This record gives sequence, structure tokens and C-alpha cells, in this order.
Amino acid sequence: MSFNTSPSNAAEYAWEKDDVFGRIASRYDLLCDMFSCGIHRLWKRRVAQRIASEPWNTLIDGATGTGDIILRLLPILSAQGRTMIAADISPKMLAIAERRLDRFAETVKLCQLDAENMSSIADNSVDAYSLSLVLKICDRQRVLREALRILKPGGRLIVLEASNIRIGLLHRAYLRYMSICMPALGWLATGGDASAYRYLLQGIRDFPTAEALATEMTQLGFTEVAFERLSLGIVAIHSARKPAA
Repeated sequence: MSFNTSPSNAAEYAWEKDDVFGRIASRYDLLCDMFSCGIHRLWKRRVAQRIASEPWNTLIDGATGTGDIILRLLPILSAQGRTMIAADISPKMLAIAERRLDRFAETVKLCQLDAENMSSIADNSVDAYSLSLVLKICDRQRVLREALRILKPGGRLIVLEASNIRIGLLHRAYLRYMSICMPALGWLATGGDASAYRYLLQGIRDFPTAEALATEMTQLGFTEVAFERLSLGIVAIHSARKPAA
């Protein structure tokens, strides 16, 4: 088996080789709180609001992890007549999402899917597709091509991902802070699993700027590509549409 080391895989991570997110699934939410000082909750709430503002009947939340986005989405929209699929490659992550979403079992389906190759999802079959904090640890070109394939013409893609602070000095200071704090916090939270924070740190450091990611989306064929920086640009919400024709 060959593992993906594409230049578009910022973290040079391959889940087949190192199932680190399966190993840390029970501590993943704690890691998110520690690395972001809890601010990720605000980011995800904003993403849920953006998804809810779009007209759609079928949504896939790819790389759903423990189901955070779906949990924030359900209280702010009417689920009647809608199909929501919470998908992830990790069975252990999905198991946690299933427990958290158990009371919404009639509304939300869970599905094990690889965002880089969703062969079980038909072409032009999904109205909206959301991704959060996953492009930096996968081959984003493959993931975005799959998104373009499964979306219906006119369908909407919404992505929350690491970005860049436009003030260079602040961005370098942020990366320095992360390079010091992430290993220490990651080691404590995962019981010494070094790979957990190594992939995340590399993915943040080597991920393209918001402008560069928007250009990649456009070059792949998306239209109406836009982004909104949050927390000075630590992350950004990207939105794009599959051409209607």
C-alpha cells in the first residue's frame, strides 16, 4: 500500500499508516479546547450559522469527528424534510459522535467515509457539504475534487480551516506560541502520543493562506469562492459553489 505524500497534504498525514485520531478520539474534544483556549466553539457556531443560512435538503458533514458541527446546527434550523449525514473515516470518532447524536437518530445518519474517496456517494447528489479543520491533515486537492463531484450543480461547500494572520509579525508570534504550547499540551492530553500534535502543528504551519486556498478552489472549478477570517485569521470559513450548469 502506498501512502499519500502529496504536496497538498500539509501535514504529510496518512490515516492508513498512523490512526492517531482513532487513538485520541476520547480526548479529541479536550485537545480542541486546550489548543484553542475554547475559541473553537465560537468558530464552529459560526460555521453552523453559515450552513443553516443556505438552502439545502441534503447535507454531508465530512470528517465530522465527534459531531460538533451537527450538534450546533440542529438547534438553529428545522430538520423537517432534511437529510443530514455525519461522516468520518475513524470508527472510534464516529462511535463518540453516535453517542452525542443519539437523541437525533431519526434526523442524522452516521456513515464511515473517507473524504478523499467517497465512492459510495453518487455524483451530483448532495446540496451542501461541510468540512471543519480537516483539510490540513489530508490531501486537500483530492478532498476538494470529491466535494465538487458529489455536490449537485449549484451546491454549496463550506469549509472551516486553519488560515493566516495578515500581520506577519503576529502570525509568526502565533506559530511560535503553537510550536511551544502544542507539544506540551498535546503530550499532557494524549498521554505522550507525540504524533497527535506533530501532525496538527505541521498542518497549521504549512497550510496555504486564505487567499491561496481560495485560488485553489477556483482553479479546481468552484465558483463564488469567498472566505471570512475569524480570530484575526487563525482560521477562516471558506465558501464556494459548484457551477450551476
